[in-house]
Amino acid sequence: MVNRKTALLIRRSHRYLGLFLGIQFLLWTISGLYFSWTNLDNIHGDQFKNMNYEAPPFGGLNRPLPMGSSAGIRSIELRDIGGKPFYWINNQTLINAIDHSPKEGITREEALYIAEKRMNSGLVVSGIERIEQVNKHHEYREKLLPAYVISYEGKENLKAYVSIDDGKFQTVRHRDWRTFDFLWMTHTMDYEGRDNFNTLVLRIFSLMGLITVLSGFTLWFVSSPRVRRVMSKYHQRKG
Repeated sequence: MVNRKTALLIRRSHRYLGLFLGIQFLLWTISGLYFSWTNLDNIHGDQFKNMNYEAPPFGGLNRPLPMGSSAGIRSIELRDIGGKPFYWINNQTLINAIDHSPKEGITREEALYIAEKRMNSGLVVSGIERIEQVNKHHEYREKLLPAYVISYEGKENLKAYVSIDDGKFQTVRHRDWRTFDFLWMTHTMDYEGRDNFNTLVLRIFSLMGLITVLSGFTLWFVSSPRVRRVMSKYHQRKG
């Protein structure tokens, strides 16, 4: 059986580890509860999107040409921009699908057209702006730039994003998504980009959490009267 000094050391270690890790444990618990009680489709903003959207059929399309490229066509997508068909070729070139005229990005009016097709009817636009760059914490991070941000009226602070170079409807962001994103950051402990599960901070706190739990079990073992009686009888028999 451990002596009183060792038991006191274990108790103090467990106490201070608990105080140090308590806030992060609380954040893990709160974020975990939030994740388990929310609908991911709603977080993604599906309730604001026109989920029945289908691209219109276009006729009279010409064979796509790899404008300014000698490598041929590696990828191609058809875009509806302002009611006209466009090819997005090799993730770099936007051309008219009928006359092959190149297009240098979309206009504000075209971005509003794209957003109108992909969002629910009845939403009222309150503004539109162009963004050229974002930081690692921005809600539009890791998506194609530049882009237009279409804002809508309402308490949800709803925003739709349409990339300019290719005319693609990228995503929507709203109040509940931002709450989820903040709690996700506290859960992963990636305070730079949010999505990295291999941060040094997370590894250290996870290890310290394991030590805290083990020290709690050890503290119970060394301080339990029943364990002490059993161990005392064992030593008496052995002696």
